[in-house]
Amino acid sequence: MRILGIETSCDETGVAIYDSERGLLAHTLHSQVKLHAEYGGVVPELASRDHVRNITPLVAQTLTTANVPTDSITAIAYTQGPGLVGALLVGAGFAKALAHAWQIPAIGVHHMEGHLLAPFLDQTHPKFPFLALLVSGGHTQIIEVTDIGEYTILGESLDDAAGEAFDKTAKLLGLDYPGGPLLAALATQGTPNKFTFPRPMLDRPGLDFSFSGLKTHALNAINKTELTDQNKADLAWAFEDAIVDTLIKKCARALEQTAITDLVIAGGVGANKTLRARLNVFAATNNIKVFYPRIEFCTDNGAMIAYAGYERFKRGCLDDSLEINVKARWPLSAH
Repeated sequence: MRILGIETSCDETGVAIYDSERGLLAHTLHSQVKLHAEYGGVVPELASRDHVRNITPLVAQTLTTANVPTDSITAIAYTQGPGLVGALLVGAGFAKALAHAWQIPAIGVHHMEGHLLAPFLDQTHPKFPFLALLVSGGHTQIIEVTDIGEYTILGESLDDAAGEAFDKTAKLLGLDYPGGPLLAALATQGTPNKFTFPRPMLDRPGLDFSFSGLKTHALNAINKTELTDQNKADLAWAFEDAIVDTLIKKCARALEQTAITDLVIAGGVGANKTLRARLNVFAATNNIKVFYPRIEFCTDNGAMIAYAGYERFKRGCLDDSLEINVKARWPLSAH
């Protein structure tokens, strides 16, 4: 069984081919970072047009790299949502048309499910049930994963996602787009504990998050501080430390409540080196197993969509119609 996966939810065009016996055969990715950099964020119309320009050559390149004939593809998985409507329509329309031409089924995949299952692209992966910290620019959620399609949201951000808070604070510090990774890099040069930031919502029960107030605290600290290069680094360290500390303590609380011992870290912020290093220490001292996607599969990519499509195909979740139905908003628990 071979699944062609197509991802176009935001500002990356990703294509991959997953084989049920051989694993991931090929994956290609086109990033739009340079396209949107001058605007300081993603411009939806430009993103959609860029997907249109790149999706056909990327599919051709992926098929060539995998060295497989088109008639060996079993189904085409595509990101159905959530995401930018225009970007989603490009991938969905292309996948449906190609599936119709090749006379194979299409499979609509939930973008967040792709992130959750990304660690399964490697031989060492978690066992069901597991907990997942899904942490990205658009989502911060703790999810109990019982099986494919069985997801219970235990906690989530009530306002800004962690990745969004990273990007906005980076902008306050005068860093370029995309700011989150640049802030993390700057934090490595910071002086520990020179500034102290709050740990939002750790003083109350539950697993929900809130990062809007932390961003406001960062703004106030920046306004009161002479922004020398070292002070910027010190502020970046304090901000990252607060985010990471909050995420880990919430995960610890969730693991204790559920008695689950496998933890998956998924989404773009999962590539953060400080988060990974401190989680590894936490895991080693608490008899917890932590699983991460490969760095290249933390951000949006076609490989995770191809694998999620494979799991959905096995369960008969196919779509032979030509109707295009994308979902800009789509709760994972409703999938």
